[in-house]
Amino acid sequence: MKLASPKRVAVLFMLLLLTILVIAGFAAGRSSGQDRVLLNWEQKWAYPGEETAAAAPEEEWLKLSADSDRPLPPAGADAVWLRFDIPETEEYTALLIDKVYGTTLKAYRNNGLIYDSRQTVNFNGSKVLIPISDTQGDGPLYLWSTGGDRGFGVGGQIRLGHYDGLMNLYIQQDLVDVILGTSLMFMAVVLLACLFFVKIKMFSGGYWLVVVIFAFGVLFITYSPFLALIMGSREHLTESVFDVALFMLLPAFTLYFEQIFGPGRGGHLVRFRNIQLGFSVFCLLFLLLNTLLSYRLDNLYTFLTVNVTGILMIIQLLYLLGLAVVYAYRGNKDAVIFSSGFALFAVISLSELVLYFSSSSPFHLYWWKWGVVGFILSLIVILGRGFTRNYEQALSYSRELEQFNNAAQRSEKMEIISELAASVAHEVRNPLQVTRGFLQILGERSASKEKEYLNMAMQELDRASVIITDFLTFAKPGMEEVDVFEVSGELRHVAGILVPLANLQGGTIELHLQDELFVLGSPAKFKQAFINLIKNSVEALQEDGLIKVSAWKSGQHIIISVVDNGEGMKLSELARLGEPFYSNKTKGTGLGLMVSFRIIEAMNGAIHFYSKKGQGTEVVVKLPADHNK
Repeated sequence: MKLASPKRVAVLFMLLLLTILVIAGFAAGRSSGQDRVLLNWEQKWAYPGEETAAAAPEEEWLKLSADSDRPLPPAGADAVWLRFDIPETEEYTALLIDKVYGTTLKAYRNNGLIYDSRQTVNFNGSKVLIPISDTQGDGPLYLWSTGGDRGFGVGGQIRLGHYDGLMNLYIQQDLVDVILGTSLMFMAVVLLACLFFVKIKMFSGGYWLVVVIFAFGVLFITYSPFLALIMGSREHLTESVFDVALFMLLPAFTLYFEQIFGPGRGGHLVRFRNIQLGFSVFCLLFLLLNTLLSYRLDNLYTFLTVNVTGILMIIQLLYLLGLAVVYAYRGNKDAVIFSSGFALFAVISLSELVLYFSSSSPFHLYWWKWGVVGFILSLIVILGRGFTRNYEQALSYSRELEQFNNAAQRSEKMEIISELAASVAHEVRNPLQVTRGFLQILGERSASKEKEYLNMAMQELDRASVIITDFLTFAKPGMEEVDVFEVSGELRHVAGILVPLANLQGGTIELHLQDELFVLGSPAKFKQAFINLIKNSVEALQEDGLIKVSAWKSGQHIIISVVDNGEGMKLSELARLGEPFYSNKTKGTGLGLMVSFRIIEAMNGAIHFYSKKGQGTEVVVKLPADHNK
């Protein structure tokens, strides 16, 4: 079964993630057609000691609209009263407020407390769903908001509707955070499992990527207002988990960056990483101390985890973004992808951090998570590219190993045949020569008919002697008389020998030779090798056959090409060339080509065949050039 490529897996995963986001976002935007958006309400500032707002004079109430900014509290005000007119209908059983600020929110109707958030959650731009019913009366709804160092009150959209429909909307609007968070955490766990099957060197870099992705997932879930509905009064636990994930993320992110691009010039990135790691460890210890002291150090802890950490995050994002751009400018493709995703994340995060610290009113961080999604997608692309490179490298190694095994088997076969050929040739040559001598003597004394048979016998003995000579050359292809010789002259000599044979086949031989092409070797062996090669081309010719012999210098090598327009060979035949005793001729032994292979190898050269059935064959020989001439 054919497996999907790593690139396809990465693309499919990104498409799946984007599909989830689109569906979740579409679901989050849906609401009941019977819902009503409140466009106007009234507000009154409250001061210490005020317990009720129902009897307040009308001139103290300030009329507000949904599109107006939340006004700043005057000096001395520590809370705010909000008054909403609720239509008299049984269809409206809940009020959904998009953003609530402060630490406490209470809802009253007809002087009766119907909602108290003191035991639920501290607000910082979170949504609140307040149930209402006709049993509470038909008077206006009063909200009391106080506390928090970033102000108090409400903002965003305020919607009236049925409790079940608004509850679905309340959940769906923050469900994207939960989906993203759990998806990232699941991805991190899967990646961690995969890392156990890779090399140790790759595991270290991948491990920090796992920490980064998992920490982002935890941040998504713990930052979601949806979690407040589940955790109830355990807001300190949620905040602690969020902070731990943040303290893990910051140094892990720098460590992963270091694993990809190195320690930077002068080791500056390493020093920055050590400072960041020390600060994270200090904050974790301070978190533990604050927890043991029942959160009595909250003010100092908030200063460290919000103000100092925020400034450190801005420095980190600017520093790493600058380094990523530098590496991308140097032409690293992974750096370009990393920089694009990281730039998207950094620009969005920096913008929101600047707005958070510069805004006079509470600012709810929201868009940073979409920057994270873009950055995670870029990491997935880089991961897919890495898998693809490893996959292609494994295939390359497999092909090289197969070629090496084939070469080793061929070398072993050649060695065995060489030893056998040498021993047999020496043992057989002498008896053949003696037999030929006696046949020659008998031929001189025999009648014409007998003489004809004896001549045929001597011709076969001569043919056997040639085969034995080829055996010896194959067995010992070494250059007995090594000298520097000129290639073009030897090739002209070979062509002169074979032109008559080519003419008998109805073909011609063309020479295209550069001069001053010098190589080191035996001229006799060189001519023997090319006689065999060109002779094979001649025997493959048909009508109007043509053989082109070319030679030229290319860099440090001499290239010799023999091209014919003969019958050519199939791929199966081409793959077997050079095997012992393989020949596609009827009476061929394969020794000639084997001898040519061995001579070229002895001259430290290489030989390659290119052929197609019915289109001819090309032989390319590459020999090292001699630079002493």
